[in-house]
Amino acid sequence: MGSLGMHALTLCFKTKEQEQAFMDATLARTRLQGQLALLIGMFVYILHGVLDQWFVAPDLQQQVWIARATALCVPLVVLLVSVTPYFSGLRHLLLASVGLAAGIGLLGMQIGLPLESAPYFYPMMVLVTFFTYNFVGTRFIYALCVDLLLLLVYNLLFGYLLEYPKPVLLGHDFFIISANLIGGAAGYLNERQRRLLFLRERELDAERHLHLQRSLHDGLTGLPNRELLYDRIGQAIESARRDGDRHCGYFLDLDGFKSVNDKFGHKMGDHVLREVAKCLNDSVRGMDTVARIGGDEFFVLALNINNEDEARALAQKLLDAVAATLPGVPQGL
Repeated sequence: MGSLGMHALTLCFKTKEQEQAFMDATLARTRLQGQLALLIGMFVYILHGVLDQWFVAPDLQQQVWIARATALCVPLVVLLVSVTPYFSGLRHLLLASVGLAAGIGLLGMQIGLPLESAPYFYPMMVLVTFFTYNFVGTRFIYALCVDLLLLLVYNLLFGYLLEYPKPVLLGHDFFIISANLIGGAAGYLNERQRRLLFLRERELDAERHLHLQRSLHDGLTGLPNRELLYDRIGQAIESARRDGDRHCGYFLDLDGFKSVNDKFGHKMGDHVLREVAKCLNDSVRGMDTVARIGGDEFFVLALNINNEDEARALAQKLLDAVAATLPGVPQGL
């Protein structure tokens, strides 16, 4: 797990930048899943109350509904927050709080009822466990903390305070713990798989970007190649036709460059080309394009040149820049 850059238990990426990128990439999915889970969860929670008439004494039904309605306030608030910018930074904590509220609400309903009503309530605790791990959309580590806390409180309330018979409590624990094991394992594996998929998608994006860069840029100098240059020239021509903009193109080659290769070798010739590329790039604006179109030939596309004087001034600037970079090497424009 360490080689993948994730913590074994929390599944967090070990770099903040990568973790933030994952959070940003999964925000829309988490928001949509959370909203759907909240609506379905509230519906099931309310539907559970329809059965009260058969499992809860009439004089206790109001008390049970007060606890249920109080618990329902939390998902309702989270649902409202989910359509605001505040949801982004707190989404996993908010979604986990829904599972916690649902469990606490069930405990609040069950605590005032006789033992005979317990089989009606603890299965809902099992549903809440699966809901928190696998449906509401919160991270595994948040769901784990919520469900373990609910299991602990369940045993404290009904094992020590209300003193449920041990076989009854152990039976409840068996199903709740089993739900934690199955739901927790599924939640852990699902989140891990999502994170691995995110890493793989980033690797593929980086590879695609690299291949695109290589296909559109000169391998030696890193400058745009002919294909990219022609595309930008086409865009410049189109803007000139549409808006009346004026642009300039400069063809530049290095006179006598062959003698550099012959006298000093191709390694030195490559160094000269890289230096020329750098000095030309440094001499133009960010909107302009410097391309290598082959051998010792370069092309500079300068956008939005107002008049011929500006064009001549830029031409001289380019010549001076190359001359200063490579004193003693003749150039031509």
